[in-house]
Amino acid sequence: MDVTVGTFNLNNLFSRFNFKAEIEQTLPFRKDGRLTSSYEFKDPSKFRIRTYKGRLVKGISVEEQEMLARRIARMDLDVLAVQEVEDIDTLRFFAARRLRKAYPYLSLIEGNDPRLIDLAVLSKFPMGAVTSWQHAPHPELPGERVFSRDLLEVEILDPRDPDRHLLTVFNNHLKSQFVDHTKDPVQGKIDNDHLRTLQAEAIARIVAARTRPDGRFVLLGDMNDTPQAPTLAALAAPTAQLTLEEALAHPVETRPPKPDDPPPPSSGSWTHRFKEPGQDAKYELFDQIWLSRSLVSRHKSSHIDRRTRHAGDGSDHDPAWVVLDF
Repeated sequence: MDVTVGTFNLNNLFSRFNFKAEIEQTLPFRKDGRLTSSYEFKDPSKFRIRTYKGRLVKGISVEEQEMLARRIARMDLDVLAVQEVEDIDTLRFFAARRLRKAYPYLSLIEGNDPRLIDLAVLSKFPMGAVTSWQHAPHPELPGERVFSRDLLEVEILDPRDPDRHLLTVFNNHLKSQFVDHTKDPVQGKIDNDHLRTLQAEAIARIVAARTRPDGRFVLLGDMNDTPQAPTLAALAAPTAQLTLEEALAHPVETRPPKPDDPPPPSSGSWTHRFKEPGQDAKYELFDQIWLSRSLVSRHKSSHIDRRTRHAGDGSDHDPAWVVLDF
């Protein structure tokens, strides 16, 4: 039996709506996009309004949602780990309306991110235990949560025998590369890299404690750095307790990449493109799939669904997946 497991950053899959009208028709905005300080509703229970740093964060358009859904439908994966979903209601709506109920098993636990972007897993196979590690500390940060979002652990059961464990998925979304304009850019990058390093170390420690060296598990998600980066050394360095192999070194692309100057990596091993004004575009493998030692021998192929636009199709990340032989 072939089993397909993948990862996809859905790029702010928010609902962010009110129940009576579009926000633009209800609330006044300033030119900078912030809400005015004075507004009221006769029945506030009929509205839900959420902001981040004073700005209303709007739901993505129906067109973008359908674009994401078409990509997911084309991949037709058995298990899909996703990042940047607002809440379980938003995920359920998206799975039912946009994905046409293709994934009967969904799991999302609210995490730590102040932007309210969470990790989730969609599966065609039954799920077992689901564990959130959002409260996990790091020895260097005792008493603090090390994860910006969460480390979501989900057991996937064998559809041929739901009492049998098939594999475990560890979904991740590590600290981003973004540095707020109010901070020193050099120190901001140092701080981000350091936190990402601590997060990778915490992941390695937790996964090693939760699994056996010969266990079947997949560590995947948006790592916000390359597999070879010093920040992810804890994942790349084999130990007696944990040996992982990154599976996307030479993926099969669903289509040739859009031409660029300079061109993207010939290996096809990239999922994220970022271009600053006046700079060359950077192509990097931020979205990764690390296989446990016992799954390496079951690994048949790796794939990336290549975007048709430089800015991305519904997301600035391209989804990736592996085919495993069970």
